[in-house]
Amino acid sequence: MTTLDDLEAHAAQPRERFGAQAHIVCDNLVRIHQAEGVQVQALQGLDLLVDKGDLVALVGASGSGKSTLLTILAGLDTPTAGAASVAGCDLLTMKARDRLRYRREVVGFVWQQTGRNLFSHLDALDNVMLPMSYAGTRGAAAGRRAGELLELLGVGHVQRRRPGALSGGEQQRVAIAVALANAPDVLFADEPTGELDSAGAQQVFEALRTANQELGVTVLVVTHDATVAGQVRRTVAIRDGRTSSETVRDVAVNDDGSERQIAEEYVMLDRAGRLQLPGEYVERLALRDRVRVALDEDHVSVWPAAAGPAPDAEP
Repeated sequence: MTTLDDLEAHAAQPRERFGAQAHIVCDNLVRIHQAEGVQVQALQGLDLLVDKGDLVALVGASGSGKSTLLTILAGLDTPTAGAASVAGCDLLTMKARDRLRYRREVVGFVWQQTGRNLFSHLDALDNVMLPMSYAGTRGAAAGRRAGELLELLGVGHVQRRRPGALSGGEQQRVAIAVALANAPDVLFADEPTGELDSAGAQQVFEALRTANQELGVTVLVVTHDATVAGQVRRTVAIRDGRTSSETVRDVAVNDDGSERQIAEEYVMLDRAGRLQLPGEYVERLALRDRVRVALDEDHVSVWPAAAGPAPDAEP
């Protein structure tokens, strides 16, 4: 079993593709939880780069490390080893006072549970104004910005309603407004559509897209919703505590002028040369234990070990 010392030594190695210009940077990120004397490796050398203004979906099975990553990036947890920065803020060296300011002003966060995002005794407008008061903005200025955010996200009509009088989708859109109250650089959302029906989920995703496009906020959203994941340009899959693959979508123009969406899938290559093949490829070709590889002029081929001689192999 990989030990904590092994992971920390591995994370300490320099990495050329660190990407200092990226808005979100994770370099060989490790998070190990100690539970009753047992080490649980939630993140095992995860790498991630997100440019400013991107809207990115994180997908993966339960326990893959998605939520752990998001809480670290939001300043709610600290990594065990590696490096992570958001909007130029180093999450490993940040002091307690800086971490508080970071959570109030640099990032916003939306939880999956609708009841966790809002104070039940405050109406929607007051919920949005509350984080502004902590940052020093009060009175008419706070009320004006709160109203504008609610209008922008399509819930201006619920300003004076308390959360109990709102639908789940309305609650989550108000929660997004709360997360945007202090004009953060980055918005994190952890399964924000997980408790909603399809109509409510689409409304919440449109609110996230609006925040991204209209306000220029970088958005990183964890989701199990394939519909949501399919509507973003870039989807990053996490498996076993590492980034395993990415799907990048774009629009191509046909000869007749019509448009079609195209998608390319990439797998992540770590510093040791390891990569995680997509699960459906592994199952379809029955890849097990070891595989055969061959280096061609411009690509690498992979075969099941029992597939027979590789093409052009010498007898």
